[in-house]
Amino acid sequence: MKKKVAVIFGGRSVEHEVSVITGMQVIENIDKTKYEVVPIYINKDGKWLTGNSLMEFKSFKENNLKDLKEIILSPNHGDKNIYAHPESLGLFGKKIIDKIDIVFPTIHGTNGEDGTIQGLFELMNIPYVGGGVLASSVGMDKILMKDVFKANNLPIVDYTWFYRSRWENNKDDIIKNIEEKLEYPLFVKPANLGSSIGISKAKDRESLIKASEVAIEYDRKIIVEKSVENPREINCAVMGYDEEIITSLCEEPLGWEEILTFEDKYVKSNAKGGKSSGERRIIPADIEENIRIQIETIAKEAFISIDGRGTSRIDFLLDENNKVYINEINTLPGSVAFYLWEGKGYPFKKLINELIDIAIKIHEEKNENMYSYDANLFNRIQYGGKVRAK
Repeated sequence: MKKKVAVIFGGRSVEHEVSVITGMQVIENIDKTKYEVVPIYINKDGKWLTGNSLMEFKSFKENNLKDLKEIILSPNHGDKNIYAHPESLGLFGKKIIDKIDIVFPTIHGTNGEDGTIQGLFELMNIPYVGGGVLASSVGMDKILMKDVFKANNLPIVDYTWFYRSRWENNKDDIIKNIEEKLEYPLFVKPANLGSSIGISKAKDRESLIKASEVAIEYDRKIIVEKSVENPREINCAVMGYDEEIITSLCEEPLGWEEILTFEDKYVKSNAKGGKSSGERRIIPADIEENIRIQIETIAKEAFISIDGRGTSRIDFLLDENNKVYINEINTLPGSVAFYLWEGKGYPFKKLINELIDIAIKIHEEKNENMYSYDANLFNRIQYGGKVRAK
């Protein structure tokens, strides 16, 4: 019998459309001889929906989503049912719409890539693809991410950060602190967003203020980083869990001078990349062997440091002297970074199979843990909180 895989996409995030694209790619390429897809779309209002129209991308392009039913998942341990939302349940409607065996989340950004939705799957005790709660939350927050990398002696650029509330109350002190710690030029980023949204380069105090005002529109925590001038961006994906990890090919995105925009990443980029003219990335990246080995080693160490699972893409900066810096880790990379795995013997379908297999192994291992301990504590405590002697 085929296992039912819930592919969840969309979400209340500025990366909503990117998530839909990734979800559609997974649905299109999943091995349908092994798995039956149950599509679940979270719209921009946060409603969870399912329906046959979600199986095709043209439904979104044509805005033809009229057959969708609002649903809910229960956080109860072991409950894998998909329930009709009570408000959408008619007089003779089915309370249980379907049942799922595995979850494949493809929600980028807030509420999907930050550990939030992973917490629900942990409560349900259902296998799910990708990083757990801890890896997802640390990988999403650029400040915590860099703190962890720094603690593990991994190469990062100098940085500082501040809260939006402090900026609004005393931005002069923040500016002074930034200028004392770092030299221009700088990058100013929301701590918990991806896809280059809300990121600006500051070359002086005036542009620092403007960049900070942009960033605080998207997040309450802002990170400011020293710029690596005239860098090359080199990206490498990893896959596995614990210390059983393999690396993908490296890529070098093309056509960027300071930072790739949202449009560069998701509108102009060709799906598969390559070296032919007009394409937006070189795969494999044209780098020296020792640099490639260094990047692959650091990528594995970064993945392990946050307790990564499934696949992640680690983005690097290579300066003019070939010094390597980790820029960030993406625990749920766009398009599942399939284009980095094809040249290593993992076409999209095989990659999805591998990620599902990893999710199942992690789930089985997790269920070997002991989750209860009989201390007979209730019988040892009197009213008023005093513990009786044994």
